[in-house]
Amino acid sequence: MPTTAPAFADATASDGALRRFLHGLPGVDAVGLVARAAALGTRSVKTTAKAFAIDLAISMIDLTTLEGADTPGKVRALCAKAVHPDPTDRATPRTAAVCVYPDMAATAVAALAGSGVKVASVATAFPAGRAALEVKLADVRDAVAAGADEIDMVIDRGAFLSGRYLKVYEEIVAVKAECGDARLKVIFETGELSTYDNIRRASWLGMLAGADFIKTSTGKVATNATPANTLLMLEAVRDFRARTGTQVGVKPAGGIRTTKDALKFLVLVNETAGADWLDSHWFRFGASSLLNDLLMQRQKLATGRYSGPDYVTVD
Repeated sequence: MPTTAPAFADATASDGALRRFLHGLPGVDAVGLVARAAALGTRSVKTTAKAFAIDLAISMIDLTTLEGADTPGKVRALCAKAVHPDPTDRATPRTAAVCVYPDMAATAVAALAGSGVKVASVATAFPAGRAALEVKLADVRDAVAAGADEIDMVIDRGAFLSGRYLKVYEEIVAVKAECGDARLKVIFETGELSTYDNIRRASWLGMLAGADFIKTSTGKVATNATPANTLLMLEAVRDFRARTGTQVGVKPAGGIRTTKDALKFLVLVNETAGADWLDSHWFRFGASSLLNDLLMQRQKLATGRYSGPDYVTVD
């Protein structure tokens, strides 16, 4: 059943109504957007604030392995790292989740039992999304049946780019219905949407269809999360909550590798959506290598020494 907020029920009544709504959204000032993202990226985070921000960033990571060569052993090792990112310092926060393919979800669920770390699973023919709806829904059912707490789905970018917005909306609604208690992250693959106007439209489309999170990318294309596209999505969730009372999370994924980058994104969150989103329930980093750099910078703050890459595990 569609989960559109009552205030926007008419917007999804037909393909034409949805098109009029999405194309009626304010156009994006691309130059202004990029300039604001760049300006916020110059904010400095130091000393105790930096230590707090590093721990917050660690707690927001969806530690991810999405490779054809994934094995149960690799997934279990990643889960162990998610629970104790730094075995020498048990005060290090756990990551938010481990993200795997559906066939590895049961392995991750068993490895993370009782830890509080969530299991996220990509689905709907990730990363291309080129499959029949029934195949996509079966993918979701498999992941949910295996115990996944969160589902990361990809939209049909071909349908979106050809203007078949209602098809995309109805697929998200159908996937949401299969999620049960699992939270749904909707991936737009912003690098393939061509324009900032399309990213804004996709953000609103995903939220109207019931997304719990909107997510930039799969991490499998050349252009993934950027400060500008994440800023735009943060503006969308802020405005959506102002109009509906419903809060939606944001997950930039792909290309965020350093502590410096992560802190820039946290500034974007605080200054755009607000402090309510500075929590792993509402903001995530889709990353693998980012955690290692955060751990090294964390140790440097604690000891004054930079340990180098041998200090952390190779994922």
